[in-house]
Amino acid sequence: MSGNTLTRSDLSEAVYREVGLSRNECAQLVESILDKISEALVNGDSVKISSFGTFTVRAKGARMGRNPKTGEEVPIDPRRVLVFRPSHILKDRVNEGNGT
Repeated sequence: MSGNTLTRSDLSEAVYREVGLSRNECAQLVESILDKISEALVNGDSVKISSFGTFTVRAKGARMGRNPKTGEEVPIDPRRVLVFRPSHILKDRVNEGNGT
């Protein structure tokens, strides 16, 4: 793995080592999975991965914000934000430090 960030190529390499498909097929598989997840989120659907967590899209309304540098009030447009809620299994595993 490259440093402290897990990348697409790291995922592809892990699938290659575990499954034994060609590297190209593994890269396509990872891309396909990420595309399906992205598609579902763009459509406003939730994505639940058992023992990992749930990705949802939440609508945030318009509001007034403040520029911290100038103190000037600035309108913030309504938008959709991505929210991730980890499963209790993932939370426990992270808190344990994965045995390290």
